[in-house]
Amino acid sequence: MTSILDNLLAQEVDKIEEETTAPTEKETKVKEKKAKKTDPTEVDGQKNSLMKQLMAETSFHFPEIGDTVIGEVIEVSSNEIYLDLAPFGTGVVLGKEIKDGLGNGKLKLGDQVQATVIDLENEDGYVELSIREASYEKAWDDIESKRDTQDKVTTKVLSANKGGLLVEINGISGFLPVSQLSSKNYPRVEDGDKNKILNLLKKLVGQELEVKILDADRETEKLIASEKAAQSEKDLEVISSLNVGDTVSGEISGVVDFGAFVKFALAATPGKEEGRRMEGLVHISELAWQLIEDPRSIVKVGDKVEAKIIGIDGDKISLSIRALQKDPWSAIAEKYAIGDIVTGTVNKINHFGAFVYLDKDIHGLAHISEMSEAYPGRTLDEMLKAGEKYSWRILSIEPREHRMGLVLADKKTEKAKPAAKATADEKEKTAAPEEEKVIEKKEKSTTEAKADKKVTKKKTATKTVMEKKPAATKAKAGEEETKVKKAAKK
Repeated sequence: MTSILDNLLAQEVDKIEEETTAPTEKETKVKEKKAKKTDPTEVDGQKNSLMKQLMAETSFHFPEIGDTVIGEVIEVSSNEIYLDLAPFGTGVVLGKEIKDGLGNGKLKLGDQVQATVIDLENEDGYVELSIREASYEKAWDDIESKRDTQDKVTTKVLSANKGGLLVEINGISGFLPVSQLSSKNYPRVEDGDKNKILNLLKKLVGQELEVKILDADRETEKLIASEKAAQSEKDLEVISSLNVGDTVSGEISGVVDFGAFVKFALAATPGKEEGRRMEGLVHISELAWQLIEDPRSIVKVGDKVEAKIIGIDGDKISLSIRALQKDPWSAIAEKYAIGDIVTGTVNKINHFGAFVYLDKDIHGLAHISEMSEAYPGRTLDEMLKAGEKYSWRILSIEPREHRMGLVLADKKTEKAKPAAKATADEKEKTAAPEEEKVIEKKEKSTTEAKADKKVTKKKTATKTVMEKKPAATKAKAGEEETKVKKAAKK
C-alpha cells in the first residue's frame, strides 16, 4: 500500500517541478545549505503538506473496506481471478468469493467485473476482493424488480423437506411451498403420508423449475417462489381452447376426501405446446349417481376414466364422471311407486333422518319428522342401526331432484293385512251354510204362508156354502176342511 502512495506522489511531484522555472545556481546553493540545516522532520512535514495539496487538488479517493470497485480481468484460474484496479494496483478474488449470484457465467480475460473490497492488502500485497458480495445487492435489486413485474425466473432445486423445496434465485436462497407446485409436480398421496410426500419431492432435487416470485424481503432475506403462478399463464392459454361440455380422457392422479383429480392430455395444436397435460377436479358428488361416503371406494390412482367438463373458472377445471353415465332415476317409475313396501339398507343416521339404499343407485331419506309422527316417543337410534335391512314404505318420489321420502313400515300392521284377509275368507266360508239354512227357512215359511192362505180361502168358501146348504152339507164340508189341513201339514 505504501509503495502505491509513493508512486502516486512521485508522479505528481515531477509534474509540479516541470511546471516551475529552473532555479539559478545561487538559489540552488542556498537551498542546499538550508536543506543541510533543516531538521528531517521538516522535510517530512513538507512531504505531508504536498500530499495534502495533491489530495485536495485531485478527485482521487482510495477505496476502503466495503467499497465497490470495478476492475478488468487480467488472469483467470480455477480458484483465483486477478483484476486490474488501476490506479490502485491489482486485486484478487479467491475461492467462493468468485461466485456470481446473478449467474452471468464464467469470466474471461477483458471482462469488466464489479467487486467489493474485503481487505486492502493481503499477505501477497494484493487488494482482496469479493465478486459474490458485490453481486448480493444487485441480486436483491433484480429479485425485487421481478417480484414487482411478475416476470418468470428459472431456479434450481437445492433440497426438499416435508413442507416444500429449497431453491436458489440469483444466488439467494428461497423457498417453494408444496402448495405452490404446478399440477405436474404436485405430490398427490392418497393417505396424506408426509414421508411419501417427501420422497416424491426429493425426485425434484437438482431440476430447474420456472417460477414467479411471490414475496421478497431483503432485510429478513425472505424469498418465496411459486411454480403454479408461473404455469397459470400457459394453463390459461391452453384452457381457452376448452369448452364446457367437452369430453376428456385421462387418468386418476389423486384421490382426496372431497373428490378425485384427473390428468388429461390435450391434442397438439399448431403453435402450442404439444400434448400438454392439464388437471381437473371431479367433486365427490360427480363421481357417481349413488350416495358416496369415501371417493376411494369409487376410484383409485391410476384408473383410466372419461369425464365431462362441467365448469371452467380461471385455471380451474371442474369435471364430472357421472354426467357420462345413465341416470338411474330416469327409470325409477319402472321399479318403484308411492305406497310400495320395499326393503332397504340403512347407510347412515344423522340428526335429520336416515339415509337408506334401496339398491346400489337409488337411495331415499327417512326424515326425522316422518319417523317421529309414525313412532312417537322413539328415537332413530332406538329403531335403526346402520348396515341393517328394514322394510320401508315409499312416501314420495322426485326423480328430477333425486329424492325419495321413506318411513319405516310397521311390521305388525303389514303382517296383519294378509291375516285379516284369511279371517274374512274363513268367515265367508262359515257364513255360507248358515245363509243356505236361512234361505231354506225363508222358503219354507213362504210355502207355509201360501198354504195358510189357500186354507183361509177354502174356509171362507166353505163357510159361504155351509150357510146356503143344509146341515148334512155342512158336516160334509167339515170333513173336507179336516182333510185340507192334514194335506197342508204334510
